Amino acid sequence: MRDTNGVAAQPIGFKSELLRPTTGEEAHRVTYIELFFDLVFVFAITQISHILIHQPSGTALVHTLVLTLVVWWAWVYTTWATSWLNPERGWVRALMLVLMVLGMLMSSAIPEAFTSRALLFAIALVALHLTRSVFTVFVFARRHPDHAVNFVRITIWHAAAGTFWIWGALAPEDQRLWIWLAALVIDYAGPRARFWVPGLRASSLDTWNVSGEHMAERVSLFLIIALGESIIVTGVTFSTGEISWLNGLAFLAAFVSTVLMWLLYFNHGQRRGSDYIAKAAERGMIAQTAFSYVPLLLILGIVLTAVADELVLHEPLGKTNVWTAGLLCGASAVYLLGNALFKRATGSPWLFSHLVAIPTLAIAFAAHPLISPLVLSWITNGVLLVVVIFDEGDARRAGN
Repeated sequence: MRDTNGVAAQPIGFKSELLRPTTGEEAHRVTYIELFFDLVFVFAITQISHILIHQPSGTALVHTLVLTLVVWWAWVYTTWATSWLNPERGWVRALMLVLMVLGMLMSSAIPEAFTSRALLFAIALVALHLTRSVFTVFVFARRHPDHAVNFVRITIWHAAAGTFWIWGALAPEDQRLWIWLAALVIDYAGPRARFWVPGLRASSLDTWNVSGEHMAERVSLFLIIALGESIIVTGVTFSTGEISWLNGLAFLAAFVSTVLMWLLYFNHGQRRGSDYIAKAAERGMIAQTAFSYVPLLLILGIVLTAVADELVLHEPLGKTNVWTAGLLCGASAVYLLGNALFKRATGSPWLFSHLVAIPTLAIAFAAHPLISPLVLSWITNGVLLVVVIFDEGDARRAGN
């Protein structure tokens, strides 16, 4: 390729190969730098769960949902990128470390994201997205121009959403939530619209052919992070309270709920999902639905369960208020819905046990004035246990 003076034009992009190999163990392996990167999101999940713990209100619940959406999307976009990029290469490692710094800044601002630290939160978030997508454009530019154009589209969408994130941070506090909701709509609509841009059109599904095994394992590790946060909340709360048989039962109920959530996803669903995407011819849409959008419900269910368990540990007896009952039953229902959608998106039929359990939890919520928080906690655990038993039976009948 030559410019107007007949001089050979220099191609843009990195000269060295920074992409994962397409075959062998390294094509799918989760690297240590990726696990190191995840530590930032341990911090982020902790920050989010503590908002509801310290501010039990409807406004705080909405803020928690918005911030969970933001944190999950920042993490999942990076996971998509590292399904192509090779984290063992120096430049990619440097990128991951820069993203960690930006992620730490974003996470540190979470408790005051809607108040005094809104601008820090927004700038760190937008910088994280743009840094990752622009870097990936240059990685693909020399050898895979179609993929590079795809990340140009993604960069444009990030810039469009970023305008709303910054605008919301600068706007009055009573307007901030609405502007940031518009930013979230742009962020979450991008993949479904295949990042359509005027003049560039929509991206081809061929450019989304990620490593299915890598994507499945990364999402599983993030769920472990969220479950770990639930255990930390339970352990810290129990360690600072009185030692009594009531607190012991509340502690056991909280621990059992975490175990049951782990079983619901990891006992059979995770393996089936990983095998399904690994064998699929077109992995892009499966990865988008089953490993990008749907896991958000699982994360929300875990975070809300951790908050509910802390409330039960603080006051196991007495009348159950609407807030505690809503968190206990709602969190389990959201988690079950996420499991049902995940399994459906990875080739399983609709699971009767999951779908029946959700209205059962609604009945338990309606009965909350008659029972104590501790009893309601064990009832929700009982519903989850029944689903786990049915799930085991379904797996055995299917030969898994």
